Amino acid sequence: MADHEDGTPTDAEALAAIGRALDALIAPAYMAAASGTILAVSPALAELVGMDASAMVGQDGHDLLHRNEHGETVARARCGIREAGLTRRTAQGDRMWVGCADGSVVEVAWLATGCQVGTLDPVALVIFTPGADEDAVTGADDGAEATDTPGPAGPHDATLSELERLALLAETTTRLTSTLDVEEALRRLTQLMVPRLADWAVVDLIERDSEVTRFAVAHQEDGVVVRRPDLEGPMPPIPPESVMPLSRALRGAASAIAGRETYQGPPDAEIAVAQRRLFDATGVHSAVIAPIRGLRQVLGALTLGRSEQPEPYTPAHLTLLEDITRRAGLALDNARLYERQLTVGRTMQRHLLPQLPRVPGLGLAARYRPAPEDLEVGGDWYDAFVLRDGALVLVVGDVVGHDLEAAAGMAQLRNMLRAYSWSEQKPASKIVEWLDLACTHIAEVSMATLICGRLTCSAEGRYELSWTNAGHPPPLLVTRDGEARYLLDGHAPLLGLGISPERPDGVAPLPPGSTLVLYTDGLVESPRDAIDDGLERLRGNAASLAHRDLDDFTDELLESSRPPHNEDDVALLAVRVPAEPSAWPPRWRPATR
Repeated sequence: MADHEDGTPTDAEALAAIGRALDALIAPAYMAAASGTILAVSPALAELVGMDASAMVGQDGHDLLHRNEHGETVARARCGIREAGLTRRTAQGDRMWVGCADGSVVEVAWLATGCQVGTLDPVALVIFTPGADEDAVTGADDGAEATDTPGPAGPHDATLSELERLALLAETTTRLTSTLDVEEALRRLTQLMVPRLADWAVVDLIERDSEVTRFAVAHQEDGVVVRRPDLEGPMPPIPPESVMPLSRALRGAASAIAGRETYQGPPDAEIAVAQRRLFDATGVHSAVIAPIRGLRQVLGALTLGRSEQPEPYTPAHLTLLEDITRRAGLALDNARLYERQLTVGRTMQRHLLPQLPRVPGLGLAARYRPAPEDLEVGGDWYDAFVLRDGALVLVVGDVVGHDLEAAAGMAQLRNMLRAYSWSEQKPASKIVEWLDLACTHIAEVSMATLICGRLTCSAEGRYELSWTNAGHPPPLLVTRDGEARYLLDGHAPLLGLGISPERPDGVAPLPPGSTLVLYTDGLVESPRDAIDDGLERLRGNAASLAHRDLDDFTDELLESSRPPHNEDDVALLAVRVPAEPSAWPPRWRPATR
C-alpha cells in the first residue's frame, strides 16, 4: 500500500511496522491504542501467557491480562497501565499480575510509554519483566559463562526505526531496573546489545581506588551469548593525559567511534595496549565507546564492536548508545547502593549475634538464615550465656520486622535481658516480666516473641530446664532414641502488648543424650504453609536426626524443615546434654573468651 502524498506511512504500513517492532523484542510486550485495544503482541508475551498472539490482537489489554494475585480482575480505575495510555505519559510499576490462558497468574514489573507511529493516534508500548519464577521466559540463568539464548535478533541498529529505538530503550530500562544485582544487571545489558546492536559487547568497570576491571566481554556463538573470560580481568590504570577513546570514556568524556586504525599507532598508555589486544583478539573493525555515568561519578564504559556485521558505526549510533549507558548507569548505581546496604546489614547482624559460650559437657550449636528478600538482617535472634550461679541462659526471640530497625530493637532486648539476668538471678518468668515492661516504656520495640530458659545441672548430674514462653513457638525436646515432643508449658502473651501479665515458668528434665531445640517461626511457618504442618514436619525431622552429631543435626534440621516458600528469617539454637554420667560436671563456671 502506498505512502500518503506527504511521505508518511499509511495506517496499514504503520500497523505492519508495529508488528515488526514487537517481533524483534525479547521481552514480553504489547502495543495498544489509547483506548487499550491491543494492536500487536510480542512472541515472548504470547508464550508467557499461553495464548495465540493473533487471538490477543483486538482485545482490551486490561480486560485480557490484568489480574490481582488471586487471579481476579482488577478495576480499571486501579490500572496504572491504562492510565498511562490515556494520559500519554511514561509510567512503570514494580508489581502486578498477568493472567494466563490456564487460569494461573504471573507476577511482573511493567513499563508503559506513549509513542507516535505514522498517522495513527498515539499508541502505548507496554513491556513486562516477569518475576524470578519466570526466568526461563526472560532468559535469566545462573550460569557464569553462558547467558540466555536471545530471542529474535531483529534488524541491526543501522536500520532501526524510531519506534524500534524507543522499544529497545524501554526494554533496556525494564530489564536493568528489575534487578538489584550488579552482575545480573550487566549480564542483561550485554545480552540486550548482542547481536542486535553489536557482535561484541565489552563492559569496563571502575572499582574502588579508581581501579579498572574488564568485567565482561560477550559475543554470540551458535545462537547463545557467551563470555570470553580470557579477555576479562584487571586493566591498567586510567591515565589523565591519554586521548584514546576508552581512556576518555572512563574519565567521563563524550562517547566516541573507534576503528582498528585508532589503536594501531604508538600507544599513549598501557590501557590503550590492552584495548588494541581486544580489537586483535575479537576482529572488531568498528566500535563505539561511551561512559557509564552514575549520579555522582563515572562507573565505567560500554564498548560495542562489529566484527561480522560489515557496516561501520556512524555518529548517529552515539546518541542511542548514550541513551543506553545513561539507563545502565542509573541501574548500576541503584544496584551498588543496594550492595552497600547489604554489606552494612550483614556486618551489623554478624556483630549482633553472639558467640556461644563453652560449657563443659554440653554441646551448643546455633544457626541464622536471613529472609531471602531483605537486607540479610532482621529481628530474629538467639543468645546463650552462663550466670554467676552456673545456670546457662538460653534465649531465642523474634522482634516484629525484617529490617535494620528490627535488628536495632533486637539488640536492645538482648542487652536488657542479659543485664536483668546477670544482676537479678531470678527465674526466667520474672526476667521476662521486667523485659516486657521495658519493651513498653523505654525500648524502641513494638512487639516481640521469645523463649527464655535456664538450664541447670544438679549435684547428681541431672539437667533441668525451666523456661517461660512469650508468644513463641514451643521448645522441642528430642531424646537420643528419637522420641520428640514439644514443651507446651510456661506460655504467656508476647511482649509489647502493654498488659504486663504475670508469667508462668515451665519445668522439664532433660534426659541423658537429649537435644533441646529453640527456633523462630520462620522454621515452621510461611504464607503458604500452616504452622501446625510446619511443627509436625520439624518434630519428625528432629526425631529422625537424633543420632547425628550436633552440628550435622542442626544443619540438616534447618535445611529439611525450613518451608520451601519461606519469606522470613530463621534463628535456631540447639543444646545437647551429655549421654554419660561421667561427663556431667558437678558445677559450671562462666565461659571465658
